[in-house]
Amino acid sequence: MRERPEKPVFGPEDERLDPKNPPEIKPWRSLAKAISWRIVGTIDTLILSFVLITYLGPLVGMDPHASNAENLETASYIAITEVLTKLVIYYLHERFWARLGWGVSVKDGKRIETHGRTASKTTTWRVLASFDTMALAYIFTGNITTAISIGGFEVITKLILYYFHERAWAKLPFGIVHAENVTSERAAG
Repeated sequence: MRERPEKPVFGPEDERLDPKNPPEIKPWRSLAKAISWRIVGTIDTLILSFVLITYLGPLVGMDPHASNAENLETASYIAITEVLTKLVIYYLHERFWARLGWGVSVKDGKRIETHGRTASKTTTWRVLASFDTMALAYIFTGNITTAISIGGFEVITKLILYYFHERAWAKLPFGIVHAENVTSERAAG
């Protein structure tokens, strides 16, 4: 009696999920995604930081007499510093996922990402990014409770924002070179 082969634990269960000539994702696509996400993420961090520093900060030991301008300045420091740290972290995260073929297929010549891949990318990014935000919030506020609160609320808002950002980018062909295009480019060159 022949044994049936086991389904792979990490790998395609279906030929369509492991295309022979997968499209190449160019680094400039990752850079463009990093910049677009950073704009969305920075605005979210600025608003959350300001609101939490202003209303939660005094309850957990921060200066209750700080003006809105001072609170906005502290929130701005967190958001601006985050631009630099997160651009680097996001780019590296994006390059990792660009090399990982899991959850990607090609249908009618178009690259398609599964919702599971998008959800996994969202989760791994959020873990990295939340730790970064909490560290920056602690550096600029000096208050661990406020830092954890900013990072905690950010998990909720940014999970939602990031998921929709990824779904929008999954529909854009920008920076994706399909195998047939690479072959024709090499033949022409």
